[in-house]
Amino acid sequence: MSQRILIIEDEKPIADAVAYSLKREGFTVTVATDGESGLSLARTEKPDLIILDLMLPGMDGLAVCRAVRREARTPIIMLTAKAEETDKVVGLELGADDYVTKPFSVRELIARVKAVLRRAADTAAADEEELVSSNLVINLAEHTVTLDGKPVSLSPKEFDLLTTFLRHRGRVLSRDVLLEQVWGEDTYIDTHTVDVHIRWLREKIEVNPSKPERIVTVRGVGYKFVG
Repeated sequence: MSQRILIIEDEKPIADAVAYSLKREGFTVTVATDGESGLSLARTEKPDLIILDLMLPGMDGLAVCRAVRREARTPIIMLTAKAEETDKVVGLELGADDYVTKPFSVRELIARVKAVLRRAADTAAADEEELVSSNLVINLAEHTVTLDGKPVSLSPKEFDLLTTFLRHRGRVLSRDVLLEQVWGEDTYIDTHTVDVHIRWLREKIEVNPSKPERIVTVRGVGYKFVG
């Protein structure tokens, strides 16, 4: 599954434009038009990031931000108007990760979304020491992998690819998402590279690489780590 973005925005043209652009970038998007329903979706869907407008009907954005922060570390990007400087500062103090001032470029917002998600992943990685799936163990601090207690020799990209899979186990990851997560901004890499590295990785961690049980292909979508 692709990374999930929750947009809480009562202005439909803005919400629709942002949702459309995020979906084109490979994100899964849910939209709420008021604070109460947005908070409910944040609790039930557990998105990877929330785009939160401050001026909402009923429960405003600051109240939503405060409620989310009491329960989760979900990254939040606030949407503010130029006249809301005080609210902007308060929002950041409450735990919002970034803000974008209206009117804004959707391209700029998407760049902020990707940057905040990368920072969140880096923070999560720093908090972790090991990723474990049955007899497969990744030691992040030592940058090692063991299978049945025996070391597995992986290239740096294979290590990053396996780490990405374990952090998103059970989710289908498209080739484009894997390219962005593992290869970043290298525009000279194409999706065929993902397939090649996954084939190499399967040869090292699967009992039968021709019939993989850990890194499975989801036809027409991408790959999923099971376990």
